[in-house]
Amino acid sequence: MIYWKLFVTFFKIGLFNFGGGYAMISFIQNEVVYKHAWLTTAEFTDVVAISQVTPGPVGINMATYTGYTAADSVWGAFIATFAVCLPSFILMLAVSKFFLKYQKSPSVEAVFSGLRPAVIGLIAAAALVLCNGENFVDLKSLFFFLAAFLAVWKYKIGPIGVIAACGVLGFLVY
Repeated sequence: MIYWKLFVTFFKIGLFNFGGGYAMISFIQNEVVYKHAWLTTAEFTDVVAISQVTPGPVGINMATYTGYTAADSVWGAFIATFAVCLPSFILMLAVSKFFLKYQKSPSVEAVFSGLRPAVIGLIAAAALVLCNGENFVDLKSLFFFLAAFLAVWKYKIGPIGVIAACGVLGFLVY
């Protein structure tokens, strides 16, 4: 039964989310923390952090970890990962043939113009999800955020170096 729930939940997440893993975070949280209670809010925040520093897409990493935790097995991880990827695979097979032909169409361009701000909103919502009551943003965290933002945006420092530096500083400060 848990495998079926994992499949349906992560298939739905994969089917109805656009904009990549960061845009999925709030939807995943709603499903795995509030609806199914497979993870607590604190565990979910940890999963987001771990998913960001491990290789691979964030949404897929989160599905894998949640599936393993919920089913307490590798099969749960496999099913959740497969289910979150399956809608994109099917959609890409169906759309790729037509997209190349119609990508310059005013209708297609209008759809993508509408999706871009929505994706930005979903990513902003994901950032707010991480600012929950259990992980209150203090002045030190705000400093790390601003320093990381400026390092990447203004000084064009690579995100891997920024993540490593913030990890070391976090270890030293906290």
